[in-house]
Amino acid sequence: MRTGSEPVTARSPLRMRFWFSVWGLIWATFGTVAFALVGRPEWALACGVLWLIVTADMAVILHHIHQGPHYQPGRDIPPYEPPRTGRTGRTGRTGRTGRTG
Repeated sequence: MRTGSEPVTARSPLRMRFWFSVWGLIWATFGTVAFALVGRPEWALACGVLWLIVTADMAVILHHIHQGPHYQPGRDIPPYEPPRTGRTGRTGRTGRTGRTG
């Protein structure tokens, strides 16, 4: 259901983010080890920092997955209802005259 309010009610595909984090963790670990072995400490440090960032992101993702269906919806969870602004919108005006109804 597209309502036009997706940025407000968007939900992240956490399982996909988890697998991207796993992929990034593998490459960051490989890069850290490989650059350390060939004597490139600057690049090893950069990959090590990236490894820490990916690990922190993975911890947040796993925390949200374990919080349940509010953060990881399944097929049985309906989409959020769009925000209700009423017929008059935010200002409360009904037309160009400025009168409220």
